[in-house]
Amino acid sequence: MTRTQIQLPDDLCARARKVCESREISFAELSRRGLEYVLNVYAPEPHAKGEWQLPKPRNLGWKGLSDAEIKEEAQFTSTEAATCPRRE
Repeated sequence: MTRTQIQLPDDLCARARKVCESREISFAELSRRGLEYVLNVYAPEPHAKGEWQLPKPRNLGWKGLSDAEIKEEAQFTSTEAATCPRRE
């Protein structure tokens, strides 16, 4: 095991110690369980090949528009839309 030290706000530490008392577990055990939970919920799954890759693009239904037209639409800001007539 690795020994480590962390700094916690007083209110968070007090709440954690109350949980420890009510569950009759050590602060270290609560910390381990909390870290395991967070890592299981939020940690990304490793990619099958071992490396992260960009997701493949999806067809979003912009039929009839070229790549340049899609880029132009994407860069058209709300300010431009309010002050300029729509380009056709």
